[in-house]
Amino acid sequence: MTRHSKEAERLKKILDVFPKVTITALADLVADEFVYGEISRVSREAPVLILKHRERTIVPGGGANAINNLADLEVNVLPVGIVGEDEPGRLLVRAFRHKHIAVSGILKDKSYTTVTKTRILAGMTHSARQQVVRIDREPDATPNSHFTRELILSAREYARASDALLISDYGYGAATPAILSSIRAKGGLRGIPVTLDSRFRMLEYSGVTAATPNEPEVEAALGVRVGQDWEKLVSAAEQLRARMKLESLVITRGRDGMAAFTDRHKPVDIPIFGSDEVADVTGAGDTVIATFTAALAAGATTEEAAQLANYAGGIVVMKRGTATVTRQELLHAIDSAPPTTRPH
Repeated sequence: MTRHSKEAERLKKILDVFPKVTITALADLVADEFVYGEISRVSREAPVLILKHRERTIVPGGGANAINNLADLEVNVLPVGIVGEDEPGRLLVRAFRHKHIAVSGILKDKSYTTVTKTRILAGMTHSARQQVVRIDREPDATPNSHFTRELILSAREYARASDALLISDYGYGAATPAILSSIRAKGGLRGIPVTLDSRFRMLEYSGVTAATPNEPEVEAALGVRVGQDWEKLVSAAEQLRARMKLESLVITRGRDGMAAFTDRHKPVDIPIFGSDEVADVTGAGDTVIATFTAALAAGATTEEAAQLANYAGGIVVMKRGTATVTRQELLHAIDSAPPTTRPH
């Protein structure tokens, strides 16, 4: 058996463990709304297209998409978050129930607006539809002290029964550095791995096990420009790991794949799986952290977890809209292309 085939068999064995894994997800829950229209004509009122409405869908987005991905990977996921008592919030909870995801950790606040990102897509009959505008609806304030305390209590309780804690922080207040510190207090995490996807403030977190930022997020956090320079990427990763006290770090790089960093081994450069002709990157980061966290919880090394996350990212960007990856799709991907790395 070749080295690559041994690595492929090891990844498959990790996937076999997924149904036995439980992960608590502390997340900013987002509703991704897609409104599809067929181009009718140009308006007389202004130089804009008139679209004939065809359909509308609302699917889990943001941290809710990470939760949705865990469920489709056959992981037992325990979500903790908050929604409003509005249509997007009800549809998110309904989508979770449909997949048999526990919803007792999802709080409902009548004064809270469920974060909703509406994408308007236009196209001709039988042609691909392109996004023309996005409208974001956001709450006026972060959850109040009562709901914050409830989030902490739920996350701490669930984490005690979990193999990992995933934090998906989109900046809306349900997943914050302060909440994580409160969950960790009094041994609330029992040493389980904590993974982080934070859009705007990852440097404010400390004591996290692993993080999965994309390259622009790393550049923004450190005030550096990486570009195509591998040495600059390695230097940025070392800075980030030192400042955040990370055991491991995975940086996603779009069509350049991803890179994995850990104390135990030299950096690993993983080329993108599949074609670099991407269909839609919406929610790809959620798929990556979901797969990476599930793999760590199943006993994978950093490189093995990154390889599985790379397969998942390569699959999901070929799907339109906010999408997920299944365990069967990952198994098929491993069979079609054994894991590889780029030398440096």
